[in-house]
Amino acid sequence: MIWRNNWWWLAASSGADEHARSNGADEVGPTLDAVWRQLSYGFYLSQKNILITFRQSLFNIESDELLNMGCYKYMEELWRHKQSDALRFLLRVRAWEYRQRPKITRVNRPTRTDKAHRLGYKAKQGYVVVRCGVRRGGRKRPNHRGMVFGKPKNQGINQIKFQRNLQSVAEEKVGRKFGNLRVLNSYWVNQDATMKYYEVILVDPSHTKIRNDPRINWIVNPVHKHRECRGLTSAGRKARGLRKSGHRANNIKGGSTRAAWLNRNMQRLKRYR
Repeated sequence: MIWRNNWWWLAASSGADEHARSNGADEVGPTLDAVWRQLSYGFYLSQKNILITFRQSLFNIESDELLNMGCYKYMEELWRHKQSDALRFLLRVRAWEYRQRPKITRVNRPTRTDKAHRLGYKAKQGYVVVRCGVRRGGRKRPNHRGMVFGKPKNQGINQIKFQRNLQSVAEEKVGRKFGNLRVLNSYWVNQDATMKYYEVILVDPSHTKIRNDPRINWIVNPVHKHRECRGLTSAGRKARGLRKSGHRANNIKGGSTRAAWLNRNMQRLKRYR
């Protein structure tokens, strides 16, 4: 209705100007083109201000910082605000697509480009990205009729949780399927009521581009075979409680909780004393 009223007003003003010119008036109002230019520029400014205000409210940052934001920083801020309308729509549509496909699927390019590059991905030969879905929830014990023939402390059935996080489970699933590749890292991409989806970055240790790159050829060493099964990836280290530093890391010094416990509780005696 607003635009229709504006068009009627513009038509009326142009008709009045033509009538004034036909009667010999020297000074008439603005022409239709001038009025249209003013309205168009005003509409552009209003839309620009609305867009900047929306971005400020979405990202909660200043306008100067928003204008100087790079592409990857912009993507990072967008993925941080998962409750925004744009990302909620994307995640809902993608979750439907992921449900139709196999749980472990190779993808042509990472869904979160900024996150993948931050975790070591390079857009060159030798790097592979695989999406994996893991079922959410606890790990119910599969005993017949819930009967455990043992001590009462072992009779739990329902409220049993898995020790590691689902991200490390996704890495292990992908590492088993792609046995000739090495798991570098992984990141979250989507989830719904029953599944969580992660994208795992894999590296081909036999590829020439990888073996000749000094920044990644450390993973060619045989000691890094199936590092995801031994808790050496970032998600695995988190499950082991190794993402700590400073005074909080007193119980994990030496590489793990077990190593720290052995160091404190083992008595060492010199051979000749």
